[in-house]
Amino acid sequence: MTEPECERGLTLTHREQVLDWASVRAADVRFASVTISENVNWSDPGAERMLSSAQHAGIHTGARHYARPGAVHDQADHFVRTASKLGAFAPGSLAPALEVDAVSVDDRFVKSWIKHVRHAARIRRVLVYAGHDCWARRLHPDRWADPDVVLWLVRHNGIPGRPGWFHARLGLHQHAFSALPGVAGPVAQDAVVYPFTMSDVLL
Repeated sequence: MTEPECERGLTLTHREQVLDWASVRAADVRFASVTISENVNWSDPGAERMLSSAQHAGIHTGARHYARPGAVHDQADHFVRTASKLGAFAPGSLAPALEVDAVSVDDRFVKSWIKHVRHAARIRRVLVYAGHDCWARRLHPDRWADPDVVLWLVRHNGIPGRPGWFHARLGLHQHAFSALPGVAGPVAQDAVVYPFTMSDVLL
């Protein structure tokens, strides 16, 4: 029995420029995560256009927060306010994501951020996005990854959905940073990890 082909997606920041969302969707992209906020005060003024354009093209789109050490509740509130204005918690959206890259963002921060965002946004499903070294050496998801948390691994091995690292809650894999029709320059590309499906990463 062979595994079904994994669903594809994109990770976007203010640095990427999408020229043609119809071409992106025609390349079998089903979902996109857009960095909309960082720390307690930065937000991307171009995020609203990016999210609405992706949604109009039929792509499940979600918001992502880049975490910095400290002020976890303030960061969660800032993210929820920003994402709410963008309609990023609507049913069918990609679940909200916390990007963990900065040193000193630890398990306690992640657990508290998830709890606060769930309460403030009245949602349950949350994605936690981090590189392989972070998952292997710094974070301990068994301390906070309940059945409504999905782990997202960044490991550019070029094999979609086969990251070479396992956890029962691992559902997304960023496998490449390369060209894609409709996008100016290279872009981070993702895939759903079997046995997870698209419905497991949506609100």
